[in-house]
Amino acid sequence: MTPHEPVLPRIRPEIAALPPYRQGKAAGADGFKLSSNENPFEPLPGVVEATRAADALNRYPDATAARLRARLGERFGVSPDGVVVGAGSVSLLAAFIQASAGQGDEVLYSWRSFEAYPSLVLVAGATSVQVPNLPDGRHDLDALAAAITERTRCILLCTPNNPTGPAITSAELRAFVEKAPDDVLILLDEAYVEFATSEDVVDGLAERVFETHPNVVVLRTFSKAYGLAALRVGYAIGHPRVLDAARSAAIPLSVTAHAESAALASLDHQDDLDARVAEIAERRDALAAALRAAGWDVPDAQGNFVWLAGAGADAAAAFEEAGVIVRPFPEGVRISVGEADALARVVEVAAALAVR
Repeated sequence: MTPHEPVLPRIRPEIAALPPYRQGKAAGADGFKLSSNENPFEPLPGVVEATRAADALNRYPDATAARLRARLGERFGVSPDGVVVGAGSVSLLAAFIQASAGQGDEVLYSWRSFEAYPSLVLVAGATSVQVPNLPDGRHDLDALAAAITERTRCILLCTPNNPTGPAITSAELRAFVEKAPDDVLILLDEAYVEFATSEDVVDGLAERVFETHPNVVVLRTFSKAYGLAALRVGYAIGHPRVLDAARSAAIPLSVTAHAESAALASLDHQDDLDARVAEIAERRDALAAALRAAGWDVPDAQGNFVWLAGAGADAAAAFEEAGVIVRPFPEGVRISVGEADALARVVEVAAALAVR
């Protein structure tokens, strides 16, 4: 250390070595950003107006988001205490993990899955136990069940799975929760479930899994289907006493008044939402079919993205050169379903890569 170098506070070594969350890159003026699973449509009718009306910037928001909890409770047939709202579903994932697992405990999840899972577990002080996906990108639920130990405190199930695309079926989830101990928290991360079109995909809220198995919590977000990614608002539904753990662990006042107002306004336009989701799902299916025809291995796509299994950094670079920003991972490349004008360019680049 040189004489002019300041003495810095000690940081946990595992945190100092942890890379920060890597956001999807932006695209140029004539390009397409397909790296963050964002909704290409503008907010639903009335949303912008609702955010303008929430203009008391000198006042704190309602720490409980009571209006939104009441509305969601009415929508899904639970009491307001059976709903907790957070700054995106990822903040609720963090709160539940911190509340359930600490030093010496294990958090179990399929891999590859949502890239924030490992860091959320590490920050909580717990240990990640990663179970490889099946070759078709699905969760290996039998292997996950077999990996449960006395140290397992929390299990993360991402359905549809980000970034690979397949979803857990109702029958698969029922079989899994029957195998899991009742005192292990199961977080059903359904951030993309609105885009799912297969009839057998589990819908944790419609099927009310949390009633028959109180250790199951269903998480949803307004970032994806509702197109409110910039406002950061998500929610979880489950047994009120289980949700109290997240309420205690969450950062207070993290959901702004603007986010709550926008979410409430969005819920007034279900027909518009359904039409937009259907259009994105149609684009997704068309894109997946074209990519398969070009020679790529594309797993069943149930979110608002497709997965090019085995594609590498060179593929991501080729897309970027063509003005399309995608998301590379060690096992493949994820491409969000965005503007309709982007589809042909994605297929053109992918086809050229497939014949190399």
